[in-house]
Amino acid sequence: MSPAKKEARPAARGASRRTPAYVKSHRGVRNWKEAAHWLEWRGIEDIECITPDQAGVARGKMMPSKKFTSNTSLALPSAVFMTTISGGYPENGNGFRFPEDDGDLKLMPDLGTLSVVPWETDPTAQVICDLVYQDGRPVDFTPRNVLKRVLAAYSKRGLRPVVAPEIEFYLVRKNPDPDYPLVPPVGRSGRPIGGGAGYSIAGVNEFDELIDDIYHFSESQGLEIDTLIHEEGAGQLEINLRHGDPIELADQVFLFKRTIREAALKHDTYATFMAKPIQGQPGSAMHIHQSIVDRKTGRNIFAGEDGKETDLFRHFVGGMQTHVPNALVMLAPYVNSYRRLTQAASAPVNNKWGYDNRTTAFRVPRSDPSARRVENRIPSSDANPYLALAASLACGLIGIERRIEPEAPVLTTANEDEIDLPRGLLEAVDLFENDAALRDMLGDAFVSTYAAIKKAEFETFMEVISPWEREYLLLNV
Repeated sequence: MSPAKKEARPAARGASRRTPAYVKSHRGVRNWKEAAHWLEWRGIEDIECITPDQAGVARGKMMPSKKFTSNTSLALPSAVFMTTISGGYPENGNGFRFPEDDGDLKLMPDLGTLSVVPWETDPTAQVICDLVYQDGRPVDFTPRNVLKRVLAAYSKRGLRPVVAPEIEFYLVRKNPDPDYPLVPPVGRSGRPIGGGAGYSIAGVNEFDELIDDIYHFSESQGLEIDTLIHEEGAGQLEINLRHGDPIELADQVFLFKRTIREAALKHDTYATFMAKPIQGQPGSAMHIHQSIVDRKTGRNIFAGEDGKETDLFRHFVGGMQTHVPNALVMLAPYVNSYRRLTQAASAPVNNKWGYDNRTTAFRVPRSDPSARRVENRIPSSDANPYLALAASLACGLIGIERRIEPEAPVLTTANEDEIDLPRGLLEAVDLFENDAALRDMLGDAFVSTYAAIKKAEFETFMEVISPWEREYLLLNV
């Protein structure tokens, strides 16, 4: 940054008392006039118009800020949202058909998400966009709109979900060759990081400067970190977010992933959200805490006036038990995800629930009745946050609508019995496609598109010969 720009900053801050609140805030912009003022006040030169694809990868366009505020029409090809993680496309069939014209979808900026991009050298902002057809209808198979569809179903019943995600990830040494296994990084002590450091402050301090950058980048974007801890894995960290609106929290996870990767790269390290990046180490989860509020009264519907559990609470849990296994492909979306869902990985591999029981899929943490919630411990950190939240909340709502009774809570260790969940991607896709209630809740267009993408990704995976095959089959069969 030039000395002139450094000297100009105090003047801008000093004038902040006379500056509208939406200019000073991270998420208060309501219209294009305010957006123009917000960008001008910060001297923003470029803006990234981004939206999550099915994998949760940021797609979009970058443009000068003056062009952005001139009401320029923004569009992306519909094929972007039918792309596999490896860049291919699925085959037609089973309800999916690739559009012959690959028509454009319009990007509609959600101005309330406008924030700076703190790791860019030039003044840059970002805004998350929704997708609509040319006639203004929401594109029903894009992730942000899928979550909005589920939230609309809750709103129709006078309900509002509140969620709080917890995201685990690994820091690993830079390794551009995919044939070599990932290894933990070297911390400030100069020694490779070891495992078994759950909740270790010393483990967190190994990455002091990197974590400082994560906090700095997050604060610049208006992202609120509740707590940060070192998990059990070697170089594995977890960030907990404050509870709130599902769209806002999905936006935060979407931006956090970008933020953490950029902070790690600044320190010559990779941050990965793979579910199982290192053999012999624990997998990475994205636990989701969920409660439901009555829109009129603001009361948590999981607790009655006497503080006891309600029928709606039981039915929500019953819906999770019944339908989450069928929605697993949205919570564990890749072949690697199922390496985490094994008994040896300390992950819940069941559809049981219990009170403060971390071996169950659905845990009810200790809390006051007004804060009663259900923690879904199945999702892995590789999941698209919009789709993971949509799937989890959809299953609970189906339970409420159909008054599904849960099984009795489990009081003992639950993850040492038979695995209740699909063991692989194709099995999960098959259950997903054939759950009529889930299809109705999420939309036929999304279910068909997402299932087709996952089948195509599996076929790509099958083209790769693994070290296990070379080790045990090469000279033995």
